[in-house]
Amino acid sequence: MPRKGGVVKRPVPQDLKYNDILVSRFINGLMERGKKSTAQCILYNAMELVGQRGNDDPLKLFHQAVENVKPLIEVKSRRVGGATYQVPIEVRADRRVSLAIRWIIKHSKARSEKSMDGKLAAELLDAANNRGTSIKKREDTHKMAEANKAFAHYRW
Repeated sequence: MPRKGGVVKRPVPQDLKYNDILVSRFINGLMERGKKSTAQCILYNAMELVGQRGNDDPLKLFHQAVENVKPLIEVKSRRVGGATYQVPIEVRADRRVSLAIRWIIKHSKARSEKSMDGKLAAELLDAANNRGTSIKKREDTHKMAEANKAFAHYRW
């Protein structure tokens, strides 16, 4: 972190197949050990499966899935006078997308299908239809923030 000024966010280039920045960010989140081509293959195969199973445009379903998983509020720990409070705060737009991508990838890895393509496709379809474990994670986050809204005055 620099002392003066801020950190300038670098623009993420669009992906090759769909020309979409969100797909490119998802590929970067899916990538492990620098293997971007493997992550691209997994996502593109999953998008083909989504298109076959969902009977709709896979890019539209993908955007709908990420939109449904985005959290509006979350809790952060604040230490006040020896006690730690879970303080609800609103989530910035950029962090919303990052959390949604992270949750979809995490919960698709935990599924029991055969390949990662199938796991990711099933999780994207579930998220697009407002069900599945990534949607449950968003609901749990919102419930936690709702339960702790009495401590909202500790926000700073």
